[in-house]
Amino acid sequence: MNALGIIFSNIHDNNVPELTMNRTIGAIPFAGRYRLIDFTLSSMVNSGITHVGCVTKRNYRSLIDHVGSGKEWDLARKNGGFVLLPPFGEKDSDTLYSTRLEALKTVLGFINRCTETYIVMSDTNSVYNIDFNKMLKYHIDSQAAVTLLYAQKDMKDVSGTNNVILKVDANGVVKELSVDPKVSGKVNIYGNICILRKDLLVSLVSDAIAHGKRHFIKDTIAKNLNAMKVVGYKHTGYFEEISSLQRFYNVNLALLDKKTRDSLFGVAEVYTKIKDSAPTEYGVNAVVNNSLISDGCIIEGEVYNSIIFRGVKVSRGAVVKNCILMKNTSVGDYANLTSVITDKNVVIRDRKVLAGCDELPFYLKKDLTV
Repeated sequence: MNALGIIFSNIHDNNVPELTMNRTIGAIPFAGRYRLIDFTLSSMVNSGITHVGCVTKRNYRSLIDHVGSGKEWDLARKNGGFVLLPPFGEKDSDTLYSTRLEALKTVLGFINRCTETYIVMSDTNSVYNIDFNKMLKYHIDSQAAVTLLYAQKDMKDVSGTNNVILKVDANGVVKELSVDPKVSGKVNIYGNICILRKDLLVSLVSDAIAHGKRHFIKDTIAKNLNAMKVVGYKHTGYFEEISSLQRFYNVNLALLDKKTRDSLFGVAEVYTKIKDSAPTEYGVNAVVNNSLISDGCIIEGEVYNSIIFRGVKVSRGAVVKNCILMKNTSVGDYANLTSVITDKNVVIRDRKVLAGCDELPFYLKKDLTV
């Protein structure tokens, strides 16, 4: 595929402040063994994109540790491969960017040096499994300047900020773009994924920066709808945005349903960092029902309707219901957890009782002992 992948790892950090305190949104753990960036990277690699630049801002140590050279995604290459793009990529970049347009300005030098014809840009706040070849073919066949991917959602399922809603005509042409509109019912929500030619992107960004513009969608796309052809590409497969802690909780637990899992993981393989952990050990009195249990765990208590990450220990007599327990969480003897999200390395002492609810899960931050 003659395309360069550009991934934004920090754009939506403010939507999930609890989980991005020590990491980018792209490095948020998901579904027991993955990070959010895995889905974007895997979709690009499975589509034949072998040159990917990842634009960072802050808190990207965890992201570097996870992706590394890109070996697990077959992106450890002499030519192309995975390239981490720090926020001060240009000589005149002396402050952190605050918008996508400013972020693109910091990596224009990298983009100009690349030889690919097209650019596939994506954020890391969404979970999906997409064949970008189909989207590129649609882009070329429709003779569009810019193609925006969207999914049809009910507005009540949309949270967070900076959500872009598209109005598309019968021919797929985008007629209107609105940011966080006060609407209800079914909407076409932009998935923060777009395709355009490299030379057009460079021209749009350079012109916008020269005129003091700050927002990519508002200032370079929305204001040029009459000057260039912008089309919408409707994605009908699995697509979920992690736009709040509540959405993180709901989207994770929804994967306990096999049909939902198959709609995400049954399309193409999703790659992640390999861990050579031992198989999970189950005690004599362990009970596990409708849960995803990763490798390297020790389960001696009871686990129901939960997502358990690598290295978690659920001690004897403990009961875990409707929870998401991240890596190396330790649940003490006879503890009782309901609707709890623990970040990494949380220790819950013996006989503690912690409870949230499905509408408001209880969150424990990284390295906390209670």
